Amino acid sequence: MAQKIQSVKGMNDLLPVEQKDFKLTAAFWQAFEDTVGRWTRAYGYQQIRTPIVEQTGLFVRSIGEETDVVGKEMYTFSDSNDSLSLSLRPEGTASCLRAVVEHNLLYNSPQKLWYMGPMFRRERPQKGRYRQFHQVGIEALGFEGPDIDAEIIAMSADLWEKLGIREYLTLEINSLGNREERAAHRAALVEYLTRYEAQLDEDSKRRLKTNPLRVLDTKNPDLQEICNAAPRLVDYLGEASQNHYARFKAMLDGLGIQYVENPRLVRGLDYYNQTVFEWTTDKLGAQATVCGGGRYDGLIEELGGKPAPSIGFAMGIERLLLLVSEYGSLEVNAAPDVYAMHQGEGADLQVMKYAQALRAQGFNVMQHSGYQSLKAQMKKADNSGARFALIVAQDELANGTVTLKDMKGKHEQQTVATADLTDTLQQWKNA
Repeated sequence: MAQKIQSVKGMNDLLPVEQKDFKLTAAFWQAFEDTVGRWTRAYGYQQIRTPIVEQTGLFVRSIGEETDVVGKEMYTFSDSNDSLSLSLRPEGTASCLRAVVEHNLLYNSPQKLWYMGPMFRRERPQKGRYRQFHQVGIEALGFEGPDIDAEIIAMSADLWEKLGIREYLTLEINSLGNREERAAHRAALVEYLTRYEAQLDEDSKRRLKTNPLRVLDTKNPDLQEICNAAPRLVDYLGEASQNHYARFKAMLDGLGIQYVENPRLVRGLDYYNQTVFEWTTDKLGAQATVCGGGRYDGLIEELGGKPAPSIGFAMGIERLLLLVSEYGSLEVNAAPDVYAMHQGEGADLQVMKYAQALRAQGFNVMQHSGYQSLKAQMKKADNSGARFALIVAQDELANGTVTLKDMKGKHEQQTVATADLTDTLQQWKNA
């Protein structure tokens, strides 16, 4: 017997049934995707789909060469036909904006876009965090005022309500100011942290040289006192940045959306400015962030387009659905409406015709394949979760009738004329 080939660690199969180490099913995932489709349409967002593989330079330029994502986590390789360096996308914003710039989508008007798909980071797999993971992202491009900042927060809060997890999430917000304000704060922060360099852990020492703002994001309890006393970026904000942040908060207050101001919230990517935010939970262990984002007003220009203010967010689907599966509510309807079974010569073809007719009327029909006893077929119908069973045996075939059984026991079993099949099932379904 040939040796089995296993999936790559940290890259999961989505199956019709729960797995031992990965509880999410394909049906649960599909129900979420359906919800996202309705949710994005309600807010006027259009879907964009981009390649999984991009030029490595896209992520170096957008995310930042010194970030952990680019420096340690990307899957990067050379194209075999030339010297071009390629990478599996580690996040969706850069790819989305590359497409916007390449195809000149901002030529006539601002854009509200959304995407969904797999991302890749080479890191240690843990609960809710995998090497192939999936994100839903929202990008609002060409909008300058704080009203769009507040709108996308309200939009995310609306999704949490739809998924039944609003009470388990906390909104944290901060302002990173503009480039000049961040530079002034960075200089003060480096000067401050250098005085404590001997007390920093190895990860923080590395970040001090490459991305000092991320030192404040450390989870090391021994460094919390040092970080709490560090210079705060909010104290370096100019009048315009302060006004934008104040108007943003006032809109959240007006919408009744509660939030916590976190001066140490910096996000992990270089392109953020002004408003940043995260939705966090204490229900998933160390992986607290479920959704995060903010403004990146300079990124489109950095990628070769004309300057345009922009804001967006992304949520990790695996992490989010783990929260929904345990605490929320998501209607999953993977079962067929009808399980169609047959017995005897010629009945299989007739059942196939009935099944096709019912599908044309909007019913989901699973047709039994193979030739087993009606008792065995009925057991499979029950296991399928179908609401109704449709039976055609020799009597029904001879009489031009169909026997219908309500698997939930709400209606008595009936034998009806073929002409009444659809109407009867529709009445049962709506009763």
